[in-house]
Amino acid sequence: MNASQEIDAIIKKAVGWKGSKLSQLRFIINHSGTDLIEEVKWKKPSKPEGVPVWSCGGIICVADILKNAVRLTFPKGALILDPKKLFNTRLDSKSVRAIDFFEGGDVDESALKALIREAAKINTNAK
Repeated sequence: MNASQEIDAIIKKAVGWKGSKLSQLRFIINHSGTDLIEEVKWKKPSKPEGVPVWSCGGIICVADILKNAVRLTFPKGALILDPKKLFNTRLDSKSVRAIDFFEGGDVDESALKALIREAAKINTNAK
């Protein structure tokens, strides 16, 4: 099974609205105009299916399904310009920023795509 199929399985396994929200976020990420790689990392006994990860010159963002939200975590989020104020958690971290998406909440597609492109630019300029 390739990474794309593994992420399909993670989405299918998600309970309730979370699978469709992750599917929506994945579509936006993959259509951000950035040459990304989809991966599944960090498989362990407590989470055998692993975690969806998108990379371009390094990790762009990681998706997690939480109890009440779907979270996108950006490891270098503190370096990313966020004019639309999408980041709503992990704001005290010196490096990481994250966005929690909740049931019924809208996704600002253009702002999220801009964050993805900015994260890719940070990763590729760092090399």
